[in-house]
Amino acid sequence: MATIVFDIETSALPLENFDETQQEYLFREAGKLTDETARSAKREEITQFMSLWPFTSQVVCIAMLNAETLRGQVLYVAEDFEDGGDKGPPAAPDPAKAGAGGVEFMPCADEAELLTAFWDVAKHYDSVVTFNGRGFDVPFIYLRSALLNVPISKKNWLGYRYATEPHCDLAEQLTFYSVSGRDGAARRFNLDFYCKAFGIESPKSHGVTGMDVGTLLAEKKFREIAEYCLRDVRATVELYKIWKERLAGIK
Repeated sequence: MATIVFDIETSALPLENFDETQQEYLFREAGKLTDETARSAKREEITQFMSLWPFTSQVVCIAMLNAETLRGQVLYVAEDFEDGGDKGPPAAPDPAKAGAGGVEFMPCADEAELLTAFWDVAKHYDSVVTFNGRGFDVPFIYLRSALLNVPISKKNWLGYRYATEPHCDLAEQLTFYSVSGRDGAARRFNLDFYCKAFGIESPKSHGVTGMDVGTLLAEKKFREIAEYCLRDVRATVELYKIWKERLAGIK
């Protein structure tokens, strides 16, 4: 059974994309504050959260690996895409284009092309592994695909929460479906913390985090975003192997 492991990076859309009514709605909580300092701080907080909402942000990168072969692709929006090339990656990467570890970096003209290419690959896989994908990545790409009218090839990735097929969300598995709440023995940690605990190289070890994506995008450092996203996926693959060997089957 072929398994794909993937992660996405997102970035907030410009405020000018939203009309006056939408902006009023987005910043309503800030508008209720009378203190100027507090109001500005709340607006900044809301602006940061906008990168996490599919109706106010976009997918700028998707990295994916075959869990067994570790071959895969990184799709990312970039200005240096090649016109006239393939509009989506093949089911198996071209070895001539693949970099170290059999991973092909593929710049895309825009988000719609990126998502189209992703779903073209996803249809070849029976199952999917993520870290917090049930809560973020999967609903995000479902909604962005719907907004852009991009056909979704896998509509069962949310499925039944208490199952690991077709979707194994490691954030759910390592908390045993939040069995002990926020502060109990199985409280949730972020991917960086789990990686360090299990002796896996953290994707943040190179000094880049998800909070840097917007800045890197503005600076046109598209490849750096892609490489960071791939590090996230490599770490998730290693964490998946540990879960599968040591914890899978616990009920």
